[in-house]
Amino acid sequence: MTATASTASPAPDPATEPARFLEYLLGAAIRRALPLHNTAAFLPEPPSAASGGSTLVLGAGKAGGAMAQAVEALWPAEAPLGGLVVTRYGHTPPRPAGLPRRIEVVEAAHPVPDAAGLQAARRMLALTHGLTRNDLVLCLISGGGSALLTLPADGLTLEDKQRINRALLESGAAIDEMNCVRKHLSRIKGGRLAAACAPARVVTLTISDVPGDDPSIIASGPTVPDATTCADALAILERYRIDVPADVRAAMQAGALETPKPGDPLFAGHAVHLTATPRQALEAAAEAARAAGVAAYILSDAMEGESREVGKVHAALARAVARHGQPFARPCVILSGGETTVTVRPQAPGTPRGRGGRAGEFCMGLAQALQGEPGVWALAADTDGIDGVEDNAGAHVAPDTLSRAGAAGLRIAAHLDRNDAYGFFGALGDLVVTGPTHTNVNDFRALLIL
Repeated sequence: MTATASTASPAPDPATEPARFLEYLLGAAIRRALPLHNTAAFLPEPPSAASGGSTLVLGAGKAGGAMAQAVEALWPAEAPLGGLVVTRYGHTPPRPAGLPRRIEVVEAAHPVPDAAGLQAARRMLALTHGLTRNDLVLCLISGGGSALLTLPADGLTLEDKQRINRALLESGAAIDEMNCVRKHLSRIKGGRLAAACAPARVVTLTISDVPGDDPSIIASGPTVPDATTCADALAILERYRIDVPADVRAAMQAGALETPKPGDPLFAGHAVHLTATPRQALEAAAEAARAAGVAAYILSDAMEGESREVGKVHAALARAVARHGQPFARPCVILSGGETTVTVRPQAPGTPRGRGGRAGEFCMGLAQALQGEPGVWALAADTDGIDGVEDNAGAHVAPDTLSRAGAAGLRIAAHLDRNDAYGFFGALGDLVVTGPTHTNVNDFRALLIL
């Protein structure tokens, strides 16, 4: 199934087209988070012509290309503007006709960094050389920037960072834990990009993809202070049994890879603005549901935990509503967001590697726990349009999901064992495919109970 995220349309009837109705709500959430809709109110004044200052744009993230285009469209034509932004491969939006190109956008790999991201980070640091206090640095930061903006700390190679990143992604570590490690193993994240921009003023516009909307966690906070420490990062590496080179470990133990902290004068006069958040996206979906005559309830925009287990919790709530009308009356939509995790299970040699991401894993846990509960439909997706590293945003669950799977010879328990949501829902024709959405406010989950 395909969800159209870019254009508004009349709401499908939830009673006769429940799957399309849930896709409609996803589209409403994504539209609310698009950069062109959210940037103008937060743009600073350009440096005055009399000062001789100019504006340098630097940025990283899955929304980077769209954020750059929004700035190009909104920035005064007579004011100097240039810079460099890195986004994920395939995530640069089509350029609107007549929009002058003033900011260079390059692409790199996500979620595991590559040489293109390394080159982009080096070029960004080079662009900061020679800045003055009359200059403005406008930083455009969104989720995915941690992998896209990679510049290993001394003693680490790109191959080291790739290995560590893969291990973190498969460990089940929460996003704040992963980014704590990433900040301390980087020469550009954890406030270090802001340090390189001194003495220029730095204004950061950020789209949040993390629970709690903490700018120091979004893309590993390249322009904001970092309250975590080398000791914190070492404890996380120990917790998930992830190795780093001995000389790097020694440097962390000595505090030699420490990040700039809150209160550091280098951040004086800087500003950070959240231009789009998960909560705003969920509220847009709730408003769309209510406008269609369906009550909507937002559980939380900051849910964390193992994806399949979060799915089971949502299933218990949906069953209570479907069977008892508690805590909500039917019909209704239950919404949630945040960033769940997937711990990749070890497999016997020769077992095909599972495919899929957090949204699909949530849907498998949900479907398994619902056991075909009548009147319950669901959709879970990543708002950037990519669930993990696949080409789908997420998946659908329906009352007949398990019965259709059984008829097709699919065992959901086996797919859960090897983290293979893509294989399970792909075989059923129940993948949600949006393509890159050019924004990223993380997990979107919607349950429709009729």
